[in-house]
Amino acid sequence: MTSVFIHNFGCRVNQAEAFDWSSQLSQAGLSVARDWRQAEIVVVNSCALTARAEADVRQFLKRIRRESPGARIVVTGCLAEGTRTELAKNTAITLIIPNDRKGELVSALLGLTGAGQEQAAERLFRSRALVKVQEGCDSHCTFCIIPSLRGKSRSRPLEQVVNCVRSVVERGYNEVVLAGIHLCAYGQDLRPEKSLLDLLQALAEIDGLRLIRLSSLDPRLLPRPLLEFMVSEEKICPHFHLSLQHASEAVLKRMGRKSTPAEYLEILNFLQAARPESCLGADVIVGFPGETEADFVFLRDFLSASPLNYFHVFSFSPRTGTPAAGWAQVPEGVRKTRSEVLRKLSREKNLAFRRSFVGRVLTGIVVKKKGQVAEVLTGNYIKVLVENSEGLSPGQLVPVKLLEAGPLSTRGEVV
Repeated sequence: MTSVFIHNFGCRVNQAEAFDWSSQLSQAGLSVARDWRQAEIVVVNSCALTARAEADVRQFLKRIRRESPGARIVVTGCLAEGTRTELAKNTAITLIIPNDRKGELVSALLGLTGAGQEQAAERLFRSRALVKVQEGCDSHCTFCIIPSLRGKSRSRPLEQVVNCVRSVVERGYNEVVLAGIHLCAYGQDLRPEKSLLDLLQALAEIDGLRLIRLSSLDPRLLPRPLLEFMVSEEKICPHFHLSLQHASEAVLKRMGRKSTPAEYLEILNFLQAARPESCLGADVIVGFPGETEADFVFLRDFLSASPLNYFHVFSFSPRTGTPAAGWAQVPEGVRKTRSEVLRKLSREKNLAFRRSFVGRVLTGIVVKKKGQVAEVLTGNYIKVLVENSEGLSPGQLVPVKLLEAGPLSTRGEVV
């Protein structure tokens, strides 16, 4: 039986695609490997969001060629989209599949292997089901290359998503993670038009589905009815990651993002007040062209005073083809120093958040287990290490009591 390994870089959407491909490959009679070194085919689902992401993909491709020279390599994703001609010169790559042909990936792999004996879908290595509900983006922020690589916003029909989620629930998954390049734009392109609220209301009615986790949310597309449903529906995890990018209005304007820090803070305060156990996160770009020291200080102080419990900090990376790539750049050393300041602040805020739950019992999913130590991910995004975890298995929903929260980890016990 031919073995296939899928290695993901980048966003939740890539992870959701790999989750779907793994199920289809298993049904088609292929073996989905746990280790790329043991696989006959390695699928690289790439990312090109930043220069660092591109470098990581290229480094991995070289590593496959060096350590597993007999493996056939299939490259897809955003790097394959943007540098298809260059990659085609790499003789180690068997096949390149651009983003607009990702739907053909499984059939292409079957063509390489000659497999095709259908069998029952099995539960694979993921403890949570990832479901892609939307693709592409129409926003065209001045720093972002993704719209040119992923195309316009396209939503999966609501009934198709509902049927997909029903299917994974029948296979035993307790939690579903909804992924989209621009998740909050879900349904705007459908006819008749739908919305993310429509989708969530439909999914909440599915029997057996215990938890729904949302990937990144755009604060510009969070109307009050959607916010109110998010905090009132118990199946929706109290974990909300809202794209911020910056807090300086001048920087936001140059980014092409029509939002204000006051509007963003209003949403955060609503979520915290309505569902106090919520974990609130954000994406932040540091060192955007034209960012002054005053802009950075304003951002730092905004993050410090806000209800945010963590933030993913990205040092600005110019992407060829975007307007911001041609503007005067903030020196790399300045970007690095500012990034470290915010990452330290994020660690401090997240530690305080986790410590506030010590002694409390939360519900979580066993996401992985190594030996006698299991990792449980709570609904509000706290990773809890549980020792003496005999009887626990990935995907299981358990009550966990937090015992101790330190800088590097949180310990707990199942009760």
